[in-house]
Amino acid sequence: MAEDSRSIFGQSDKPRLTFEEAQIGADLGSYEYTLTQEQAERYRWSVEDHAALFPTIAVKHDASALRVKYEPGSAVNARQRMEFFNPPIPGKKIRVTGRIVDKYIRREKPYLVIEATAVDEDGRLIERTTTYQMRKTEEVGKKWG
Repeated sequence: MAEDSRSIFGQSDKPRLTFEEAQIGADLGSYEYTLTQEQAERYRWSVEDHAALFPTIAVKHDASALRVKYEPGSAVNARQRMEFFNPPIPGKKIRVTGRIVDKYIRREKPYLVIEATAVDEDGRLIERTTTYQMRKTEEVGKKWG
């Protein structure tokens, strides 16, 4: 069975990332992939924008970077900042690196901040994604409860 499938069903050999053990500055590792022309076209078709420049948004670089090293555990995306620099070129290899850039407690809830940076094989910065994850998911929706 593929590693991704095991992970989906909770059978990953990777450690689970917890707020308590997360270290600011920790490297999440890296991975590479090649964006194909077909993938770029499918993305443009799916968002109904034939001029969309950044199909890499669909890859979810932040979540994918986290899964390189950890079984992510439960989290809620509380905020996300995406910075786009240079449109990716189909056929070029893209390398994504991730790291934990912050962790804090706000209103008694733990948050992790994950950053992923994508650079193509020529060294062109493609995008940077910063995701703020609330790690106490049982709190979601309580204020409306």
